[in-house]
Amino acid sequence: MLPVVSIVGRPNVGKSTIFNRLIGSRKAIVDDQYGVTRDRHYGESFWNGHDFTVIDTGGYLPDESGVMVSGVREQVHIAIDESDLILFVVDVEAGITSLDNAVANLLRQQDKPVLLVANKSDNEERKLNATEFYALGFEELFPVSAISGTGTGNLLDRITELLPEPEEASHPNVPKLAIIGRPNVGKSSFVNALLEDERCIVTDIPGTTRDSLNSKLLYNDQEYILIDTAGLRKKKNVKENVEFYSTVRTDRALRECDVAVLMIDAMQGFEQQDKRILQDAVKYNKGIVLVLNKWDLVPDKETNLFKEFEEYVYDRIPAMRWIPIVSVSALNRKRIHRVIDVATAIIKERQKEISTSEFNDFLQAVMKERPLPMKRGRALKIKYATQVKANPPVFKFFMNMPEELPPNYRRFLEKKIREEYKFTGVPITMTFRQK
Repeated sequence: MLPVVSIVGRPNVGKSTIFNRLIGSRKAIVDDQYGVTRDRHYGESFWNGHDFTVIDTGGYLPDESGVMVSGVREQVHIAIDESDLILFVVDVEAGITSLDNAVANLLRQQDKPVLLVANKSDNEERKLNATEFYALGFEELFPVSAISGTGTGNLLDRITELLPEPEEASHPNVPKLAIIGRPNVGKSSFVNALLEDERCIVTDIPGTTRDSLNSKLLYNDQEYILIDTAGLRKKKNVKENVEFYSTVRTDRALRECDVAVLMIDAMQGFEQQDKRILQDAVKYNKGIVLVLNKWDLVPDKETNLFKEFEEYVYDRIPAMRWIPIVSVSALNRKRIHRVIDVATAIIKERQKEISTSEFNDFLQAVMKERPLPMKRGRALKIKYATQVKANPPVFKFFMNMPEELPPNYRRFLEKKIREEYKFTGVPITMTFRQK
């Protein structure tokens, strides 16, 4: 698990610009209007050999009312709670305000390192003016200009000095299954059904996901660790932002797991947020199984209804038809063990290795079936390919003009690889290099 840095402060001090500077992209929308950043944004940064996660938050307003303002305020509290280090951003141009004092009061209560970041220190005069912010009570001050990048190198140096080392897996050889999904789809019921089953031996173990207890499951003589993102029910202070907190926990669980068990409510159907979770799981190269919970509530279950539901889901994720789908009833404990069986099969698929000679024989047959296209008057040619990594699988293709290979041929190659070698429930990474 990567350490986490959160960026907090009152509205319109440049938090999102600093976020974009730290992660090296324009992921967060930047605007002078208050309230542009209403949700948190996640990103990853790398500096001095250290990887860490960065969270951008909305502007903190301690006393104003309104659903939007209170929602942002709650998200700031959640981001602080999830963090290992906090960047408190202030505006040199505006000087200390009452809102800065309010944020400082909040942060002084935290038992976490806080770095004071005086943004908009664009010249020597403003750098000198930044010293007034020592009055907020924090020892370390970093004058920066997020727009030009001035001072951000010193800030990053200090961040990497203070951050803890990434947490090592406490049980490196035990498969980890993350139970993820939107709130109220039955994650908690599913986990409880597994843990209460007499066929499963369960012990609580400290989890790397903050303030939750992951569970060790012994099933068919195989140990598993269940990462229960339904643990948000333990958070008493989460009110308006159950959805937001669920997203925070899902992201952390996805990074930690081997297989993501995405639960959806069969009565609600497959929604855009479910698709985003699957895309994140693919981005992190995790095994995936999709679980239709509350199948017992589906009326008039005909013989082909499950197949129809499968097609309904696959129509929304046509590039992910390799993801297996299982229907369960967590409440009645129907087919709950089928999920573990499928996850086990996916873990084996992730570990599958194909010899270079076999894979190249297969590749020659594929290219004979559908020859590579011509580009700029020259025929594209793949000289050879090899699987360079398993768990998860990565294939490297060596060819002339790899930048000219069209996306539809890449999709064709993946389709043929899956027809031949399956890799059910497993994302495949293919890289193309100049030979």
